Amino acid sequence: MEKIKVAVIGATGAVGQVFMWMLADHPLFEVDYLTASAARANQTYGSTVHWLLPFEMPHAIRNRVISEFNADVMKERGVKIVFSALPAAVAAEAEPLLRDMGFYIFSNASAMRYNDDVPILIPETNMETLSFIEKQGFPEKGFVVTNANCVTTGLAMAVAPLRKYGIKEISVCSYQSVSGAGYPGLSSFDITDNCIPYIGGEEEKIALEIKKILDFDPIVDAYCVRVPVMFGHLEAVWLTLEEDPSIEDVIQTWDEFREVPDLPSTPARPVVYDSSNTFPQPKYAFWGTPNGMEVYTGRIKKRGNKIGFMLLVNNLVKGSAGGSIQNAEAFVRKYNITRS
Repeated sequence: MEKIKVAVIGATGAVGQVFMWMLADHPLFEVDYLTASAARANQTYGSTVHWLLPFEMPHAIRNRVISEFNADVMKERGVKIVFSALPAAVAAEAEPLLRDMGFYIFSNASAMRYNDDVPILIPETNMETLSFIEKQGFPEKGFVVTNANCVTTGLAMAVAPLRKYGIKEISVCSYQSVSGAGYPGLSSFDITDNCIPYIGGEEEKIALEIKKILDFDPIVDAYCVRVPVMFGHLEAVWLTLEEDPSIEDVIQTWDEFREVPDLPSTPARPVVYDSSNTFPQPKYAFWGTPNGMEVYTGRIKKRGNKIGFMLLVNNLVKGSAGGSIQNAEAFVRKYNITRS
């Protein structure tokens, strides 16, 4: 089918770069409009962006011209879907405006994430919540769909298939890469040869979001640590269960956890377990097909009705821009959206 015109707002930051990379040759979407700060307006993408990803910038996006944010121009150009990589404070103003103008917004920002009528969508885990957009007035009106905090995304992916065992408590310690702080992010004096045992707001987000996404109410305890790694968030998780599955049961449950059909950005195996004592590691963050969209688990342990394991999520791809793109794919498929 003819591709749907989309906009990327905040296209030059770390998350914006992943949007541009993943949308450069997307089967459903065509980037028609991209914005950044006013100082970058009318410059080509390749000449102004400080490319952060661990591979070459796609040639298809290098000569794209950055525009100033103008919702009226976006509307005139036939843009339907907006991917938002805005900081939360900016998104809090821009996203409601765009929604009221009829745009379909898929946001990485936390500004509207906790509104009752806004889904925190991860298609493999809570596809049914996509219908929340109808509470916002769709199809007559626009809407906002958010993805989760990057740590919560990885946690939800690993935990969702284990809900059948009855999850009473979740304990998680995250070891989060510096790319999660954005660019320019942390000073090298702060993070080099160092770990910072506090990331403002992260621990609270995990507890709120995992309960909303999976529609349950376990006790959640979290510590979040910033570590001197470029990409990928590692998490150490313990679950207290009502039932008593074996380690083999848990591994099989992950292995049988399958994709939502017909979404281009969804891997065939969303959660991949490996028994190696050194798996997973952040250097695997961009592994998989599509790159960076798989969640990796390993080092599983059992003590009574407690199950422990490590997991790795790519914070910029599955945990951010890739998750938003996947959400837009789910919307297009569910509601049969076309360009016309």
